[in-house]
Amino acid sequence: MTSPTIRVEGLSYWYGSTQAVREISFEVFPGEILGFLGPNGAGKTTTIKMLTGQLRPKGGKAWVLGIEIGRDKPELQAQIGVCFEEKNLYLEMSGQENLDFFASLFGISEPRSLEVLRRVGLADRARDRVDSYSKGMRQRLMIARALINHPKVLFLDEPTDGLDPVTAAAIRRIIREEAEHGAAVLLTTHNMVEADQLSDRVAFINEGQIVAYDTPENLKLKYGRRSVRVRLRKGENDTSEEIIPLGREESSKRLSELAASPDLLTIHTEEATLESIFIQLTGRGLEG
Repeated sequence: MTSPTIRVEGLSYWYGSTQAVREISFEVFPGEILGFLGPNGAGKTTTIKMLTGQLRPKGGKAWVLGIEIGRDKPELQAQIGVCFEEKNLYLEMSGQENLDFFASLFGISEPRSLEVLRRVGLADRARDRVDSYSKGMRQRLMIARALINHPKVLFLDEPTDGLDPVTAAAIRRIIREEAEHGAAVLLTTHNMVEADQLSDRVAFINEGQIVAYDTPENLKLKYGRRSVRVRLRKGENDTSEEIIPLGREESSKRLSELAASPDLLTIHTEEATLESIFIQLTGRGLEG
């Protein structure tokens, strides 16, 4: 059986008297994307900072690539890629110079920075200073920097937050490609659509606790309502809708009747969204 790349057992952290992370446990396997889904302040970023050695856990344990987490773990740092929401780039340097510099920190003598910049769509701006880059370009450079050492683990903190749809889609495509190549990906987000599109499994985190942990499909089946929404023409200028629950004998009969109606306009399946499930479990929205 494949061992998990990331294994977390009872991890906790306090800021003073405030407990930000409360005894959470989860695993991420090679080639898997785990979406950490929760509102701002839920404990997502604190968790990543512990797993990447920026904060020392106050309770519990965790292992990344079989190495117990903690400060000063160069053998671990060399194998992970990190992209935080804060842009800590060198603005007076070019995009390629930024990547070359960070590659040198890993002892990479031939970093192939231009090749990585091409992956994120920045090859034509490789020699331009980063202070001339737009927000979306800087975020793509942050992703490129996370990939420069060909990591086995990716920690991505809100990687598409505030970006335009085209840039966000490009970054999601790169994340999928890295997972397909075997990287374990821990992705934090409060964007339920992004989590649904990318994640093999999701962990709902609220007030420092994991309140649900499963595949998106299983969570929808467990907490959602299986139904079909049928839209019908009603007169010349009006329409009506009917919601039919699935799994009942009378529902199948009614659905067949409506499907044969000349007034039928559309039929859509109704399923719970991750956001509606989160609200159901916690009583708060993901933007809260």
